[in-house]
Amino acid sequence: MVDTRRRFFLRAQPAPPAQPRPPGALAEGAFLDACTRCGDCATACPTQVIQRGDGGYPVLDFSRNGCELCGDCQRACRAGALPGSTALGGWLAELTLARCLSSRGVECRLCGDACEPRALRFRPGARGVALPQLEAEACTACGHCVGVCPTQALSVRRRPLGG
Repeated sequence: MVDTRRRFFLRAQPAPPAQPRPPGALAEGAFLDACTRCGDCATACPTQVIQRGDGGYPVLDFSRNGCELCGDCQRACRAGALPGSTALGGWLAELTLARCLSSRGVECRLCGDACEPRALRFRPGARGVALPQLEAEACTACGHCVGVCPTQALSVRRRPLGG
């Protein structure tokens, strides 16, 4: 009986979002408490990558563009929900090689061209077409590689624990 009451009064921890919050976001619970869902961060975003997610809270949608990590959203946030650095810590681009055109023998390299920190490198493949390889240490999770991929072989996911 005590355990049931205890669980009832414990505040449930919010589930982390499937998409990253804007750069500098507080830890998820604190972010949800601080963010007023005003949309000022989205309005300030020069690449329009900030969109309304679940409950109207801002998330980064890389389907059309990437994040410049410029800090405009942070300066526009009057609620103080984005006080951290402009880095997207905790996130990483993820490559699904089976979906990649290069794995089918088609030369593409659009993702590599879009990746400013050069986290996507191309290594010679068995069929003579170079295959992309993600260098996690260099990835900023900016998402510029995601929207340019014609086969949706790239996405941005949470970094593995310890990664």
